[in-house]
Amino acid sequence: MGIQNWSESVILVNLAPEPYMGEELETTIAMVAEHPEKNVVIDFAEVQIVTSSSIAKLLKLRKLLFDNDRRLVLSSVQPKTQSIFNLTGLDSVFQFLDNQVVALASLQVSCN
Repeated sequence: MGIQNWSESVILVNLAPEPYMGEELETTIAMVAEHPEKNVVIDFAEVQIVTSSSIAKLLKLRKLLFDNDRRLVLSSVQPKTQSIFNLTGLDSVFQFLDNQVVALASLQVSCN
């Protein structure tokens, strides 16, 4: 779990399960507001379920990043969690990659 400045251009969030997920997403939103040049990778490896409140925070983060021409990548999304994104139609809104390494590499390549 935790949030870190992975590089000059990327914030990495190893998301905690609910109920802590919302707090981590709020912290990430605040970090991006202070550093609009950052992209974000959110790793869902430890997450089994996403609440509507957390989905709202993810959408807020995505808009903030999009408005600053930055990217949000979700990685290691478990099948149960992926089904929530699929059922809500948000699978077409967010970018999903298989794991954290691939997600970080995709952002590093696009930043260079």
